[in-house]
Amino acid sequence: MTNNSLSETCNEIVFSNFFKKHGKSLRNFLFYKYGNKDQAEDLAQEAFIKLWQNCAAVPIEKAKSYLYTIANNSSLNEIKHQKVVLQYENNFTGLDKTNENPEFILEEKQFKDKLLKAIEDLNETQRIAFLMHRIDGKKYSEIAEELNISVKAVEKRIHFALVELRKTIDFK
Repeated sequence: MTNNSLSETCNEIVFSNFFKKHGKSLRNFLFYKYGNKDQAEDLAQEAFIKLWQNCAAVPIEKAKSYLYTIANNSSLNEIKHQKVVLQYENNFTGLDKTNENPEFILEEKQFKDKLLKAIEDLNETQRIAFLMHRIDGKKYSEIAEELNISVKAVEKRIHFALVELRKTIDFK
């Protein structure tokens, strides 16, 4: 019994189908975690590599959970690194080469910073559901299935995310 499950995960065809089924959603999940598509793709690939390297120890029934756990832990490490990179970028004062009004550029930057900060300050469950819906265009039912929660829970998370964003950004 155990040997059969183990061999399924290590079977190249099964693993390839598993990758095709879960690769994009894992990458998007990671992208929503910290907002960098390239890093999300890299972390997703690394998670699949770790799954392949440990395929004998991970039954196919638990492979998705294992994959998301590995990816989530890796993303937490990357978030620490991203904060350092973002802090450097924010402190860097490069030359402005646009012809736009400096006041407009400043207001636009302030609004963008405020919006990104507001999204960052959402709790993780709200942020993930909000970004999956708004950025990826997923339906509530798709989000509910991927996160293993009810559609009502997705609606509630997105609603509270919007409420928090409106409060933080002070839309009128």
